[in-house]
Amino acid sequence: QVQLVESGGGLVQAGGSLRLSCAASGRIFRINDMGWYRQAPGKQRELVGTVTSGGFTNYEASVKGRFTISRDNAKNTVYLQMNSLRPEDTAVYYCHADIISSVLVAAVGYWGQGTQVTVSS
Repeated sequence: QVQLVESGGGLVQAGGSLRLSCAASGRIFRINDMGWYRQAPGKQRELVGTVTSGGFTNYEASVKGRFTISRDNAKNTVYLQMNSLRPEDTAVYYCHADIISSVLVAAVGYWGQGTQVTVSS
């Protein structure tokens, strides 16, 4: 089995910063893309950004220049550094990873349990 465990959410004032972490554990042969999504109350889950195994990143337009995604392949961990936070960034943040458990097996997408980020004005 594979698990993604997130940490680092919380309450912060507008303009502040938070750093989220998500560690994958279990039967892992290789991890392809990793990323972060968020879901605000009453809204659909949306992509925040992704990072490939080679470190290439992609961001949703509203977070570009404020958020940075990185990963440590040795630790099977992805990070989300969030700066200049705004009240509209308030949401539950979920990590996602495409994980191959063994040779000749297709990648499967896994989700973290979610962590709440609340930005006060």
